[in-house]
Amino acid sequence: MREFPMPEVPADGALMRVEVAGICGTDVKMYKEELKTGGPVIMGHENIGIITKAGAEFTARKGFKEGDRVFVEHYVACGKCEWCHKGEYRHCENTDWRSNPDGIRYGYSTSDKPPHLWGGFAEYMYLPWNAVIHKVPDGMTAERAGLVTPMANGIEWALFDCNVGYNSTVLIQGPGQQGLSQVVACKQAGASLIIVTGTTKDAARFEVAKKLGADYVIDVQKENPLERIQEITNGKGVDVALDCTSGAGTAAILLGVEALKRKGGTLLIQGEMAEFPNFPIGKVTVKYITIKSARGHSYRACELALQQLASNRFPLDLLTTHRFGLDETEKAIKAVTGEGEIKGAVHVSLMPWMNKEKAGV
Repeated sequence: MREFPMPEVPADGALMRVEVAGICGTDVKMYKEELKTGGPVIMGHENIGIITKAGAEFTARKGFKEGDRVFVEHYVACGKCEWCHKGEYRHCENTDWRSNPDGIRYGYSTSDKPPHLWGGFAEYMYLPWNAVIHKVPDGMTAERAGLVTPMANGIEWALFDCNVGYNSTVLIQGPGQQGLSQVVACKQAGASLIIVTGTTKDAARFEVAKKLGADYVIDVQKENPLERIQEITNGKGVDVALDCTSGAGTAAILLGVEALKRKGGTLLIQGEMAEFPNFPIGKVTVKYITIKSARGHSYRACELALQQLASNRFPLDLLTTHRFGLDETEKAIKAVTGEGEIKGAVHVSLMPWMNKEKAGV
């Protein structure tokens, strides 16, 4: 634990009391591997909270006031470059901590950079003039709103990037929070067939997937996934294959390539692989496969995700399975992977004030 001074809030800035910071697979990797950020990082990039202090210019510019519950995207864009003017601020160099040591992205940037509070695994976050903020619909709990990032990714990747729509057939690899959000997005869009793959430890998540709209689930440790997919589709394959495995890497991509229909399928990939020496480029070209790279979410995807969460059309509370206080952060991270004592977690909420509030602090 580290303490920082409460920041001075300028006219164009604000301070947010963090209610929920969601934990995803990226946080698990970051916890295990040192980031080249030049200093320590306050993790947490799926953040919901209450604005406790807002400068007059911030309120005039953003439209948010003290007391509003908001979702803060992890991108802090420059607002001046080509990508920002196109509305694609997720590609702005100012948010890219990998190539720009001065860039700011919540949950990734060093806390050595004043005013230090650049992550959700903390009691407060600082919001500058260029933070990207969304109003949480009235009546929605902070924990339900904490699902907005994976839900927005589901909308962005499946619907916008891969054009899943009415009567589409889809393979979703990995029933974690990202994969299950893809199930909801695809079902909402009108997909006629949704197949979800996972491993034996995903048994509880398979049940959630079916309740959210998956037509078939496949345990790849008990069945040959490709044979089962071919059986389900009568040998036709699927229109779209989405890799949401967060680590299966080459195996997931190879299955996706094979599972796609004979011509014109779309494969979405994510994650960072150092190399893939036997990449099936011949099969990709012969099958006329389009490969898309999953790179975060857009403003519109976030707004649609909040509407989806507010609609109550799907039993999304099945996703919010576990919650922990700030002093239990390591336990919360391990719950995501099932490495600790807790099994079957889907979406894990870190709630910085939870244990303090229980203790009456």
